[in-house]
Amino acid sequence: MLFMHLCTLVLKILTLPLQLAELVGLYKLYKRVFPFMLYRITFNYNLKMNEHKRELFRSLQKFRPSNGELRILEIGCGTGANFEYYPAGCKIVCTDPNPHFKTYLQKNMTKNDHLVYDTFVVATGEDLRGVPNESVDVVVVTLVLCSVGDIGVVLQEAKRVLRPGGGFFFMEHVCADPSTWTFFFQHVMQPLWYYCGDGCEITRTTWECIENAGFSQINLRHIQAPVPAHSLIQPHIVGYAIK
Repeated sequence: MLFMHLCTLVLKILTLPLQLAELVGLYKLYKRVFPFMLYRITFNYNLKMNEHKRELFRSLQKFRPSNGELRILEIGCGTGANFEYYPAGCKIVCTDPNPHFKTYLQKNMTKNDHLVYDTFVVATGEDLRGVPNESVDVVVVTLVLCSVGDIGVVLQEAKRVLRPGGGFFFMEHVCADPSTWTFFFQHVMQPLWYYCGDGCEITRTTWECIENAGFSQINLRHIQAPVPAHSLIQPHIVGYAIK
């Protein structure tokens, strides 16, 4: 453990130029580039996670109301990588704190014309004031809770906008088992990963936050994502919770 902390300290020292760039505002330029990078990465991730995503989003139908229109809010929608998995006729509200995703989001909206798109709101997951209380049937987050400022606040916002009995769907990479080398390298590489991933943290025990958020029911599984074995984001949680 001491060796891990020493290695992490070395990485923190090496990232001092990046920390300075963030401090003076230069890092904001990367936020313009990141959507393009993520758009390219998304294709490969969806290909590898296709079966897991299809299995997860099959359960969306359980939350379709009697009037037939399933209202989905996707927090941190990014490029719209999940749209192809949503059932036809869903009404989608998209939020993301990075406005530069809009160009790539529009491309996926055009491809997935089986959905009805309501609006795109530039907002953090911690502040969804533009979304009314109990106004959606489902909230979706995938690869989002790793980079939000406060997971607990995001989960409470999700519960606020969900109707009673609504579903909170998630697919997130998480911290590995402490007995593994993945855990070691996650912590060592975190200082650099943070800047490469636009605030992404690979050492979060996100499942604990979901379990403590006050949902009435939680269906959560730990999986090893079918990505390269050396990948630091192989440990995942996937499932849904009910308000």
